[in-house]
Amino acid sequence: MSDHQHPYAPSGIRALPSWLLGRAAARGHRLVADALAVEGMRMMHHAVLSAVAELGPVSQAELGRTLSIDPKDMVAIVNDLQKDGLVTRTPDPKDRRKNAIEISADGERRLRRTQQLGDEANAELTATLTPAEREQLVALLTRIALPE
Repeated sequence: MSDHQHPYAPSGIRALPSWLLGRAAARGHRLVADALAVEGMRMMHHAVLSAVAELGPVSQAELGRTLSIDPKDMVAIVNDLQKDGLVTRTPDPKDRRKNAIEISADGERRLRRTQQLGDEANAELTATLTPAEREQLVALLTRIALPE
């Protein structure tokens, strides 16, 4: 029997690291997406806002390249963030053909709240682990996700 939370998989598949990572990622995605929704924020918008806070002022094109987001999608995301007053878009003083994207004061406040909500969702995801196990999990996942 399967359900939405725990779909059936044969025992040989349930033991595969790739299957387990996929299930853990799906659960983590749901938890974080639900947490961010409390602030009316989608995950991709949160990622872009975080990048603007870290890199800004930054061109829209550079943001798209850095985050591997299609330029058309980046335009829509930045438009949404600007409409919500979370970022500003002004001509880049170094190249007037480009726009410089910066986080606004409202954007900084929203980002602090969404980062806290994301941290809480990740704490829920790893609640069954000790702090040392969580640290070990992050180290192991980093080695898997970002091999040298």
